[in-house]
Amino acid sequence: VAPRGVKRHHNFASDIRLLALRPAACDGACMSAPVPRSAPSSIEMLKRLVAFDTTSRNSNLELIQYIQGYLRDHGVKSTLVPNEEGTKANLYASIGPEVEGGVVLSGHTDVVPVDGQAWVTDPWTLSEKPDGNLYGRGTCDMKGFIATCLSHVPAFQNARLKVPMHFAFSYDEEVGCFGVKELIADLRDAGIKPLACIVGEPTLMVPAIAHKGVYRYKCCVRGKEAHSSLTPHSVNAIEMAARVVGRVRDMAEGFEQHEPRFEGFDVPFSTASVGQFHGGIADNVVPRDAEFRYEFRDLPTANAAQMQAEVLAYAKSLEPAMKKVAPDAGFGFETICEIPSFLGSKDDPVTRLAQELSGEKGTTLVAFGTEAGLFKNAGISTVVCGPGSIQQAHQPDEYVSLEQLARCEAFIAGLRR
Repeated sequence: VAPRGVKRHHNFASDIRLLALRPAACDGACMSAPVPRSAPSSIEMLKRLVAFDTTSRNSNLELIQYIQGYLRDHGVKSTLVPNEEGTKANLYASIGPEVEGGVVLSGHTDVVPVDGQAWVTDPWTLSEKPDGNLYGRGTCDMKGFIATCLSHVPAFQNARLKVPMHFAFSYDEEVGCFGVKELIADLRDAGIKPLACIVGEPTLMVPAIAHKGVYRYKCCVRGKEAHSSLTPHSVNAIEMAARVVGRVRDMAEGFEQHEPRFEGFDVPFSTASVGQFHGGIADNVVPRDAEFRYEFRDLPTANAAQMQAEVLAYAKSLEPAMKKVAPDAGFGFETICEIPSFLGSKDDPVTRLAQELSGEKGTTLVAFGTEAGLFKNAGISTVVCGPGSIQQAHQPDEYVSLEQLARCEAFIAGLRR
């Protein structure tokens, strides 16, 4: 176990062959024959993880420290890397030979809020029902995958692994993939150079090889207030903001009408939308301030930076007229999050590995963003594959089925072979 100072493997290419070919003996049987569960079982581990309220606005430290203690009890060293405030932390750990390469099993520890949702079950207590489902916040997205990985730690320790298994558990994925950016940098600084990454987001255990990016921005508009009877002496922040909002809408229509299609996505073109708008204090006061938030979801073949540059250029073109009335009037932009799109390939060794382990012959694309694009951009071949359906994620009475959890168990067990 060596999270730092990993030795170089004598034959880097041989790891590629291992990734692509080693699980072939599974021959689809992995999908239908769940392996015996280790102690604690995946269900017991999931029960423990769900009990931690790791909503993104909260700390994840209690959960992370529990995982670190569990790994320590099984003889696995791990590293916690806190955020600047010390309120949250990423965790990474390695099991197996101290060689370069191996596979990252990646998951985020935060979950979305339950506020205002009509839950029948307690969201922080794992509930197993006769319908074959396990209910609780995060069961699907994505503590089910993390629990399965952790429940196989004893088996990984006892196996004669040819390449290391790396755990990478992050914070704040749900609000912008903030934690994983630091985590990837920490892996690099520790000398850990994985060949492949499996991001265990819910895909019904079908390997996903592409998703769109998610880029969100806030625009603050400063105008000049005045009595509404004296509008020529003012700069109406809402009206100026509305012009930029209109430009975002025009761009969205342009994507739909003209952008080359990427078949396989539910919406096979890039999208743009405005999600929030605030401004004004009274009907008879020309508003000085306005604020709105918008996003782009770009195809892997599109360029989100160019999209944002178009918005910035249009806003800048409006400023000269605003500044003639009020020199300090204008637009300010803030980046909320930038989650890059992901594009793998059905021919990537890690995709073939995931197909063999899952028993799936095909691949899929997913509409939601993940950490996969960040791992791919770091030079790590990546695939998204995990238990459960995104249709259950973020919903009241979120669940993962026992069948999906069993398939994930077989998938993870196949990595030992």
